[in-house]
Amino acid sequence: MKKKIAILGSTGSIGQTSLSIFEKNLKKFKIYLLSAHSNYSLINKQIIKFKPNYFIVTDPLVFKKIKNKYKKNKTKILNNFSDLPLMKMKFDITVSAIVGIAGLDPTIKFTTQSKKLLLANKETAICGWHIIKQLSKKNKSIVVPIDSEHFSINQLTKNYKDKDIKNIYITASGGPFLRKSLSSLKNIKSKDAIKHPNWKMGKKISIDSSNLMNKVLEVIEAWKIFPFNKDKYKIIIHSQSLVHAIVVLKNGQSKFLYHETDMSIPIANAIYDNNYDIEVLNLKKNSFNKKKQSLTFEKVDKKKFPIVTLLSKKICENSGSIILNASNEVLVDSFIKNKISYKSIYLYLKAVFSDKDFKKYAIKKSPSINEIYKIDEWARRKTEEIINKKNG
Repeated sequence: MKKKIAILGSTGSIGQTSLSIFEKNLKKFKIYLLSAHSNYSLINKQIIKFKPNYFIVTDPLVFKKIKNKYKKNKTKILNNFSDLPLMKMKFDITVSAIVGIAGLDPTIKFTTQSKKLLLANKETAICGWHIIKQLSKKNKSIVVPIDSEHFSINQLTKNYKDKDIKNIYITASGGPFLRKSLSSLKNIKSKDAIKHPNWKMGKKISIDSSNLMNKVLEVIEAWKIFPFNKDKYKIIIHSQSLVHAIVVLKNGQSKFLYHETDMSIPIANAIYDNNYDIEVLNLKKNSFNKKKQSLTFEKVDKKKFPIVTLLSKKICENSGSIILNASNEVLVDSFIKNKISYKSIYLYLKAVFSDKDFKKYAIKKSPSINEIYKIDEWARRKTEEIINKKNG
């Protein structure tokens, strides 16, 4: 019997990459459910190519167009996850790749219905890991993080306990501005910030990568997922993006995981439980030991990347991480729309954390999904208020 597959966020880069891997073995896998927001062209192509039983299109206008176009098609087109008879469904593998807080509720729902959940949605881990952890344990489902850094930490620490580990390093490429002078960052535009030197990613994550916010979020994500002392996590610059995590053990050994800058590698290994010949995908050959190159590592320049200084327990523990994530989403969107400057992202974040109501919302330890949305809503509203006040 074929394994039933669901991909939440099938038109994004992670979703497309996942489909390209499943596509190589459709004798084994059935693409049963896909979801997307508004990429009309790709939604059409995926319906025709993969013939899923269900396709959820969350943008109302695109949903109407797709629904009308495929009236006589076997694929059922829905507008909301709530319209899905999910409790009657069981999936062998679900890929959670919806960008932003929109992915939280669907991921929580699919955790209860999936044997294995491949998690690429940072917001789910940052805001709701306590819920996912509880549900996966109750339903005996396996959750595998597929961001390259967290996949690597998972692989490197499987046989170790907290007492064995001295430090865990998450590597950062440094983005497009690593070698730029501090003064040159004043007039950065979004078109400059989205030009990542190593990875092909969406606008939002590319901007997060350019100022190292993505690493702050990744460390918080690691705090939530892995049961190690928070003080052991560090960020280190590794401009080649070939080593994705380093674990320094107390016994004097250090271990790292190396792979090319292609998300197919962690995703395929997560799908196939590390038992996969990656050359089936015709990727770049593994360059380790095949070309002369040095692997370099350096400390983070906190003057150039001040956002890393926000990675404190006071800000990021409990529900503070929900506020950080929500405020940053608003600020990145405002930067893309030229409403705020690049360097002010950090300053606005600090202003949100200094607000008199911050502690009231940040102190919540294990918020319910409704409480998560309330905290998220407050953070977004407060961030918009601060921006408008500053620009008004």
